[in-house]
Amino acid sequence: MDGRQDGAGWVVRTGERPGTAGRLTEDHIVVLPDAVVVLDGVSTVTGDEPLGGWYARTLGERLADGLGGGAAADLRAVLSEAIRAVAAEHRLLPGRSPAATVAVLRRTGDRLDALVLGDSPVVAFGRDGTVHELRDDRLADLVAPRPQLAEYRDRLAAGSGYDQRHRELMRELREFQYTVINREGGYWIAEAEPEAGLRARTASWPLAELTDVVLATDGVSSLVDDYRLADWCTLVEDCRRSGPQWLVDAVHEAEAGDQGAVKWPRGKVHDDKALAHITLDAPPGQRVVHGRVGR
Repeated sequence: MDGRQDGAGWVVRTGERPGTAGRLTEDHIVVLPDAVVVLDGVSTVTGDEPLGGWYARTLGERLADGLGGGAAADLRAVLSEAIRAVAAEHRLLPGRSPAATVAVLRRTGDRLDALVLGDSPVVAFGRDGTVHELRDDRLADLVAPRPQLAEYRDRLAAGSGYDQRHRELMRELREFQYTVINREGGYWIAEAEPEAGLRARTASWPLAELTDVVLATDGVSSLVDDYRLADWCTLVEDCRRSGPQWLVDAVHEAEAGDQGAVKWPRGKVHDDKALAHITLDAPPGQRVVHGRVGR
């Protein structure tokens, strides 16, 4: 995917990598002249339904339509309408639909508006050194006390590997998630329920006060949140210096050195990864290509 840059200094660079070589990634990035969308497709309930990657791409197309008109509609309303349109067109049913996390950044006049639904954060960096994290941790908060989470992490740390018991624990956690999806007191995700879009988390910042923004799926944000190999300031410095594709590959290689998930207990060795880095003060005359900046 190509990034875009215009005369006002809005530069987008992206990096992507599938978790498994030879398999299509279920993460998806949409780059528009004044907006960026990052989606992370979630696995589906049964094998005869469309996969999360299909849903992420399809929802991304609908979001592009809603964001491309230039109007400053509320981002939650834009997402809600996109979810409704995809569900209606493809006859998707709540609770049996593929799903995706959504992160959106939109430039409107002198402000940047952001939205997150699910665990794909948006992180904005101020010219005064402040770091603004827009996150949606509702599912993580619900899963945290589940005994299956502690058990699978303890077993992996002890060297059990991804055995049959691990798969059973992951299935039990997934079954629990289905009982609390898109309902009051549970968590909200883009699926077949338009109300979920209205429950997204949002933020807005003055454009002039920021230098960079990153949007990441959890396959990349794990570098900060779970592996503790960097903080957000280090991550954005790496993006500026080496590019988001370099950083995506670096996370993947770090995981490859922990195949049994002993050091960093996690559901699978590699997750799909997608990262968008927006620079707001780029030198004029740069052109942007996927994974790097050139002249």
